[in-house]
Amino acid sequence: MTQRPTERVADYPRPPRLERSGRLVTIRLGGETIAETRDAFRVLETFHPPSWYLPPEAFRPGVLRPAPGGSLCEWKGRARYWSLAAGGVVADAAGWSYPDPTPAFADIQDHVAVYAGRMDACFVDGERVVPQPGGFYGGWITAELVGPFKGGPGTLGW
Repeated sequence: MTQRPTERVADYPRPPRLERSGRLVTIRLGGETIAETRDAFRVLETFHPPSWYLPPEAFRPGVLRPAPGGSLCEWKGRARYWSLAAGGVVADAAGWSYPDPTPAFADIQDHVAVYAGRMDACFVDGERVVPQPGGFYGGWITAELVGPFKGGPGTLGW
C-alpha cells in the first residue's frame, strides 16, 4: 500500500464535494468479490469518512437487486435502495444510488454505494476499510483519515 497524505474529515466541505478517484475499490460478499473498479467517486462531507460510489457495471451481474424504500439527501436528492446477493448471502437494503441526483452530483447518477459493515469486506487499494460508526451513514474509514467521525454516540447534532 502507498502511504497517502493525511485527510482530516473536519476539513471536508459542507455542502459536500464529489471527487473522482482512480484508487482500486473492491467489495466482497458471500466469500466472493462482487465489485471492483478504479472508476469510483468519493463524496467528502464534514466529519464523515468518504462514501464511495461505484458504477453499476463494476458489480457482477445479478448482485444488485432493487430493494423497497428510499430516502432524501438534502445535497444529492432522492436515493433508492439495493439489496446485494452473492455466495448464498443477501444483504438487504445494503446499497443506495441516486437515479436523478441534483446537478452538483450528476456524475454519480445510478452509481451504487454500499454500507461496508454489511459486506464481508470492502477495500481501497488493498486496505480493508472500517465502517463509519452508527447504522445510518455509509462512510468508509481508511488509514489516512483523521476523525472525529460523525455517526457514533453523541454525534447526531454535529
